Amino acid sequence: MRVAVLASGSRGNAVVVEHDGMVLYFDSGISGSEHARRLRQSGLDCPPPSAVFLSHEHSDHLKGVGVLARRYGAPVYTSPGTAEAAATRLGKLPELVRMPNGDTVDMGPLQVSSFSVPHDAADPSGYVIQWRGGRLGIATDLGTAGPLVRARLSDCTALLLEFNHDLEMLWNGSYPWRLKQRIASSTGHLSNESAAELLESVGHGRLELVVLAHLSAENNRPELAVSAAREVLEGPAVYAGLQDRALVALDIE
Repeated sequence: MRVAVLASGSRGNAVVVEHDGMVLYFDSGISGSEHARRLRQSGLDCPPPSAVFLSHEHSDHLKGVGVLARRYGAPVYTSPGTAEAAATRLGKLPELVRMPNGDTVDMGPLQVSSFSVPHDAADPSGYVIQWRGGRLGIATDLGTAGPLVRARLSDCTALLLEFNHDLEMLWNGSYPWRLKQRIASSTGHLSNESAAELLESVGHGRLELVVLAHLSAENNRPELAVSAAREVLEGPAVYAGLQDRALVALDIE
């Protein structure tokens, strides 16, 4: 399994996974041309996607989804609520598959399961991608991590997990008060502290890779997020996703 984090942050998010020739896109909040450029930048040389999975309708996850689906003739999988909320911005699609949270779909050697996350969107989803011998959990844009999120992210071989903001930087920063409250709310975004606590609760001896995702450009710094993760983890490789360029594609055993 290889995973390429092409963009991660409030200005756009995009992830690509590849295993045994099966390629899946998860969100694309960047333009189609930028998505292609970042894919080359990641070093992941792979066939076109078989499907695009959309987590929710916010533009930093949605922007390029319709373009990519039409370019490659790929179906878009998303929850019924997200499908309705995103309909006008997705445009005409080759195929739209409504995938209720809690459902699972087989994609060749991969099995993709969705689960509900608490965020201020219509019907947001996290995903677990499973293959023979491993599991990748993707959970960004969530204000809290309750029992369902913890259960779905447990026993993962790799995690792509939101570490959005440092609390001190958020409260002392320049954002308007209402936006600060929204970010820190139970349906906003995870702080470094909350994400680290979640990571500690789901960590185990077979966890080999963690990518810290959706870092705020104004209210966080990669070294703060990595330090928070390292305080609760020993062993797994830890990377901070980047807003302005792709990470080199990462291998998961």
